[in-house]
Amino acid sequence: MRIASRVSELSMHGCYLDMMNPFPTGTLVLVKIAAGEAFFEARSKIIYSQMNMGAGVGFLEIKPDSQAVLERWLDEAEKERVRQAQ
Repeated sequence: MRIASRVSELSMHGCYLDMMNPFPTGTLVLVKIAAGEAFFEARSKIIYSQMNMGAGVGFLEIKPDSQAVLERWLDEAEKERVRQAQ
């Protein structure tokens, strides 16, 4: 089953997926995130679920190439945050 969702609260350990009908807590999922040419994928687990809102997801297994993409995204986000704070 494939479900499109908005991703927020992205970190090295997980993210939040906005969705109306989230999977139950404990469900194993494969999270795939694409932004431009960059692509991230991780075997993950639903940590908590909020009906009509979304789900918190913890990353269980990230391949090295996806890890590099995630680190780059987080680094870019931090630089943008600092730039906006100035």
